[in-house]
Amino acid sequence: MRLTDFWARLEEAFGPGYAASIARDQVLSQLHGRTIEQALSSGEQTHVVWRAVCAAYPDRVPARLR
Repeated sequence: MRLTDFWARLEEAFGPGYAASIARDQVLSQLHGRTIEQALSSGEQTHVVWRAVCAAYPDRVPARLR
């Protein structure tokens, strides 16, 4: 998954303002205690981060975006 696709999906699932907040502020256990931004900046693959988002927020991410 390209990084632009990742951000588009995150914004579609959470809205532009909330997506940025989640990426910056929410620590996900699936990312070993890192935020989305930390995981991506440390080189984690986007599809791995996206799977972590889907696991952490199963009610927020529509099935078509999974």
